Amino acid sequence: MLAILAPGQGAQTPGMLTAWLELPGVPEHLAQLSDAAELDLRTFGTVADADQIRDTAVAQPLIVATSLLAWSCLGKPVADVAAGHSVGEIAAAVIAGVLTEADAMSLVHERGMRMAQAAAQVATGMSAVLGGEGSGVVAKAEEYGLTPANMNGAGQIVVAGTLEQLDFFAADPPEGSRVRPLVVAGAFHTNHMQPAVGALTDFAGTLTATQPSTILLSNADGCSITEGDVALRRLIAQVSNPVRWDLCMEMMISIGVTGVLELAPGGTLVGLAKRAMPGVATVALKSPDDLQAARTLIAEHAGRVDE
Repeated sequence: MLAILAPGQGAQTPGMLTAWLELPGVPEHLAQLSDAAELDLRTFGTVADADQIRDTAVAQPLIVATSLLAWSCLGKPVADVAAGHSVGEIAAAVIAGVLTEADAMSLVHERGMRMAQAAAQVATGMSAVLGGEGSGVVAKAEEYGLTPANMNGAGQIVVAGTLEQLDFFAADPPEGSRVRPLVVAGAFHTNHMQPAVGALTDFAGTLTATQPSTILLSNADGCSITEGDVALRRLIAQVSNPVRWDLCMEMMISIGVTGVLELAPGGTLVGLAKRAMPGVATVALKSPDDLQAARTLIAEHAGRVDE
């Protein structure tokens, strides 16, 4: 049983589209995605520096486009389960047949722009807490006014809030943990993003969402979504609500997922899966060099629903 996963913000790296653009059809496909996102994704994915692609309004469309390009290079395989972390949920919605690529890129453009505007109101950010006891990490975060924004499982919780709060927290970390600032431009999945929700709700009214064609997991609670309009509403609400990736992984285990493929720019979600989903085969699609390994995983695990 195959799960195809799409990574979230922070996975971007300078030049991450360069190698993909050497493959047949990719430049033309990227041009279509760029038009829908109203951004020059080729430039941002090849020659832009780390600071330029850190901008939320750029990073989010760039990451989703990269995931969709990688999926297309594999022949758009059908997943038994689709899920995405944070903005990766938009790519997962395409994989599950809920949104067209054009609507997905239009939505992620609006999402990134509105979240960037919300982030500009107050200097905020996010930090990963590696290790430590879960409830102790949450308690310490709340002590400093931070929100546990991403419950990632496998000993990783991401906290978010103002930069001042994050500095105080880093100086007094939870016992047995390490605190690492993330390369993001705001406190995503917290009340700091609430200003973006209203505008995105209005924008979502211009889109058409259809019923998922496969199991589509929600970041809200790890549960499967069965209706397109529900999926779209959850995509919007998730902007200011915590990501429960731990629950998504628990659900994948419970329904019998045997293989996990993380689309480009892959690595983060497979790292979490290796620790939290022992015995499950994984492939992180980081570059075209990983395409054959991805195809092998798909051939071995897709459709094994009854095993």
